[in-house]
Amino acid sequence: MNKKFIIAWIVIFIVWFAGSFVVHGVLLHDDYSKLTNLFRSEADAQKYMPLMILAHVLLSGALVWIYARGAEAKPWLPQGIRFGVAVALLTIVPTYLIYYVVQPMPGATVAKQIVFDGVLTLLLASVTAFIYRQPAQS
Repeated sequence: MNKKFIIAWIVIFIVWFAGSFVVHGVLLHDDYSKLTNLFRSEADAQKYMPLMILAHVLLSGALVWIYARGAEAKPWLPQGIRFGVAVALLTIVPTYLIYYVVQPMPGATVAKQIVFDGVLTLLLASVTAFIYRQPAQS
């Protein structure tokens, strides 16, 4: 664990937490508010906010750790996008599809979750790649 890793972890945590708020607290808020049989009320959910923070700390550290282990001396943006696509296909897409199978979630909401969280994942991976970019060869 070095300085770059710690900086990336903190930056990704902030971007991920803020991005998740935008996706789930703003963009999907109305969709979720109609699903009272699946989600906690906002007041009840607030009691569990420390666990939400912990989850984002763990997600951020794991994302940076995996990227750092496989980063190559190649252009950072295409590398970040490829990594983001891989992460989304490993996590976002199958997770929401599985939830759709086992929960009475509207298909339109699932599609929005996949698209919005997929875009967020591409952003996170690209920011990580930017932080880990190699200096230009002289």
